[in-house]
Amino acid sequence: MKHYIISAIAIISFFAQNALAFPIENTGKTSISGSVIDSKTKEPLPAVTIYFPEIKSGALTDDDGNFSIQNLPMSRLTVQVSLIGYEAISKVVDLKSTNSIKFELSESITEISEIVITGQPGVIEQKRTPAPISVVPKTELLENTSTNIIDALAKQPGVSQITTGAGISKPVIRGLGYNRVVVVNDGIRQEGQQWGDEHGIEIDEYGVNHVEILKGPASLAFGSDAMAGVINMISAPTLPDGSLQGNVITNYQSNNGLFGYSANLSGNNKGFIWDARISGKRAHDYQNSIDNWVANSAFRENAASALLGLNRSWGYSHLTLSLYSLKPGIVGDNDEEGEGETEEIRNSKSYQPSAPFQKINHYKVAWNSKVFVGQGNIQTTVGFLQNNRKEFESVDEYGLYFKLNTLSYDAKYNLSTASNWTMTGGIGGMWQQSKNEGSEFLVPAYTLFDAGIFAIAHKQIGQLDLSGGLRFDRRHIDSKPLYLNANETPTTATATDAMERFADFSDSFNGVSASLGTSYQISKSLYTKLNISRGFRAPNIAELGSNGVHEGTARYEIGNTELKPESSLQFDWGLGLDAKHVSAELNLYHNHVNHYIYSQKLQNTAGVDSLIDEVPVFKFVGGDANLYGGEFFIDVHPHPLDFLHFENTFSYTRGKLSYQSAESTDLPMIPAARWLSQIKIDIKKINRWMENGWLSFGVDHNWKQDHFYAAYNTETATPSYTLLNTGVGTDITCKRRKWASIYISCNNLTNKAYQNHLNRLKYTGLNEETGREGYFNMGRNFSVKLIVPLVASFKN
Repeated sequence: MKHYIISAIAIISFFAQNALAFPIENTGKTSISGSVIDSKTKEPLPAVTIYFPEIKSGALTDDDGNFSIQNLPMSRLTVQVSLIGYEAISKVVDLKSTNSIKFELSESITEISEIVITGQPGVIEQKRTPAPISVVPKTELLENTSTNIIDALAKQPGVSQITTGAGISKPVIRGLGYNRVVVVNDGIRQEGQQWGDEHGIEIDEYGVNHVEILKGPASLAFGSDAMAGVINMISAPTLPDGSLQGNVITNYQSNNGLFGYSANLSGNNKGFIWDARISGKRAHDYQNSIDNWVANSAFRENAASALLGLNRSWGYSHLTLSLYSLKPGIVGDNDEEGEGETEEIRNSKSYQPSAPFQKINHYKVAWNSKVFVGQGNIQTTVGFLQNNRKEFESVDEYGLYFKLNTLSYDAKYNLSTASNWTMTGGIGGMWQQSKNEGSEFLVPAYTLFDAGIFAIAHKQIGQLDLSGGLRFDRRHIDSKPLYLNANETPTTATATDAMERFADFSDSFNGVSASLGTSYQISKSLYTKLNISRGFRAPNIAELGSNGVHEGTARYEIGNTELKPESSLQFDWGLGLDAKHVSAELNLYHNHVNHYIYSQKLQNTAGVDSLIDEVPVFKFVGGDANLYGGEFFIDVHPHPLDFLHFENTFSYTRGKLSYQSAESTDLPMIPAARWLSQIKIDIKKINRWMENGWLSFGVDHNWKQDHFYAAYNTETATPSYTLLNTGVGTDITCKRRKWASIYISCNNLTNKAYQNHLNRLKYTGLNEETGREGYFNMGRNFSVKLIVPLVASFKN
C-alpha cells in the first residue's frame, strides 16, 4: 500500500507547490456589479439569481436588471446566473481583473446544465462530469408526495429505497445500500447506525433545498462506504446582504393522516448570516385494500436546526446545530401483553405508536469554514454527531439501546488555475464510539478510527474534460467483550455463571479508491462520458460482531469476524443530449465487487429454518458479485407546444453472485426494473393572481422481480404492478409578489394493492388477518402542501 500513499502525497505536493508560487497572504477584497438582459428582446431581467457557490455569496437583480455584490475575494470563482424559464449560465470569473460583467440569458424549455460540487475538485457543470450525477431541485421535491426525504428521492433513475412502513426508508443506488451509500448533510457524512435494516436517515425533509446524487464509487472525498455513491443533501444558499426571509410549510396526506409543518427564518446583515428552522410530522397507521390498516405503522417526527455564520472577503465560517427525533412503531410484532392485564385494542387512527416501537434522537454540530489563500482556498469541516437509538418492548421499558458518538473531520486545499486546472487534496476521516446502554444486546460495544488521504484533479481542454484521483484509507476497529450471567445481565469474565455474549476482537482494514474519467462535448447539444473507478468498504460492526435478536427485523443475526473488506471496480459510460426541445441521457455500468457481504438465512440438518428465540437465524457471509444495468432519461417538449413536458425514465439493475448454485446466484435486495412516465403542462400565467401553474399525470410501472436470492427461502418473487399518479399546483400572486404556493398530488390513484420488492414488511411472516405473507405498501394517498413565504429587508 505504500506506493499508493506516495502517489497521493506526490499529487498533493504538485499543486501545493503551484499554490505556494503565489503570495500566501489573503490578496484582499473586491466587488463586482453588472446587469442581466434577455438575449432576444434585450430587456432587463429582474429577480435573476447571481450566486458564487464557492464563497456562498450572491445577489438578485433589481427591477432594472442590475446587481452589485461586495466583499468578494480577489480570486478565480465560478458564478452561476439563473432564472426560471431561462438557460442557466455558469462561468469562471477572475475577480482580480473583473469588476463589471453583463449577462444575456436565453429562454429555455429544458436543459441539463446544473452545476455540481459533490465529489468534484471544484464547481463543475453537470454534463461535464465524467461520473454520472443527478440533481434534484427544490421544485421537484415539493411537487412529489413523500413521507420522508429518501421517499422523495426514490423516483430518481437508479435510486430506490428499502422501506419499513411509511416512516423509515433507506437509500439504494444501483442495487447497493446500507453502509455502501454515504449520505452527506451540512457538509458532513450522516452516521446513525445505518447498518440496521430498519434504521432510516435522520434528516429533516423540509430543511433540504436540493440534492446531488453521485452514482458509483467515483467520489474520493468520503473514503470507505461510498462504494455505491453519495447522496448530498444541500441546504438553501445564503441570502443576499440586507435580506430577511422565511416561510411556513404545511402538508396533509390522506392515507395515514400525515400532518407536517415547518417554519423557517433566515437573514444576512452585512455578512452576518443566520438560519433557523423547526419542523414536525405526525402520522397514524397507513392503509391499503388488502391489509386495511397496517397496525402500528404510525410515526412521530420532530426536528430543529440553527445556523450562524460569517461571510467575508476572506471566505466564510458557518456553525450548524440540529436535532432530530423519530418515534416509529414496529410492525408485525404487536403481541405484547401485560401480565394479568387485558390487552388494549389500539385505534388505527392514533398518532401515538404502541409498543413495540423505536425512539431515535439524533444530535449534530457541524462547523464548515473556507479561507482563501493565494490562488486557492483551505476548506475545513468538523462535525460531532450523537445517535441514541432505543427499541421499546413496552411503553416504559426498552431492550436495545445503542449510543453512538461520531467525530468527523475533513481538511483540504482547493486550487483553480488560469490554465483550467482545478485540484483538491486533503485528509478526512472519523472517530466513533458505540455503547450498549440497554438490557438486550445485538452488536458489541466498539471504538473505531479511520483516516484517509486523497487527491483529485480536473482539467478542461476546450470541449474535453479529464478527471482523476486517488485515495488511501485505513480503518481500525476495537470490539469490547461482553459477559452475561444467568439473569442475562452484564457481569465480569471471572463470575462463576458468566457466559460470553461477545468476544473481543481488533482488526484493521486498508483500502485504495481511485477514479479516472473523461467527458467530451461532441457538439453544443451532444456529449458523452466514460469513467473507471475503484471503491472500498470495510465491514461494519453488525457484519463482524452481531449475536442477538433484532426485534425490528424479527430475526437472530450472527456476525463473522473472518469477513474481508469489499473492493469494487466499476465502468460507467454515458451519452447525453441537451437540445432546445429534447433533453436525454443514457448511462450504462458494470460493477464487480470482491468479497461482497450479505446476510444469509441458516437452516438446520433437517432442512428447515434454524430458530433461536423463535425467530429465524441469519449469518453474514461474503462472495464475489457483479452488478450491471443502466438508466435512461428523456424529456421531450414537442414544438410548438413548449409548455408540454413528456418525461420518461427507465432503470434496470441485475446483481449476481459468482460461483453459486442456481438458487443462490441472484443478489438479495435488488430492485425490479422500473419505468416512470409523466406528462406535465406548465402555465406561466393563469390569471392576474395565479402564476407558474402546472398539471401532471404519471405512470409508475415496476416489472416482476423474478431474479431473487432464493436460497433457504430468504427472498421470494415479487409480482409486477403499475401505479397512476397525478398532481396540480400554482403560485398565488398579487402585485408581482408571491403570497403562497399550493401543491396537490395523489399517489396510487387507483388504490392498487402491491408489494415492492424492497418492502421489508413483505417478509414479516404470515399475516393472520389476511392469510397472506407480510404487509402491502401504501394505498391511495392524496397530499396537499401550502407554502407561505415571508420576505423583508434591512435598511443599510
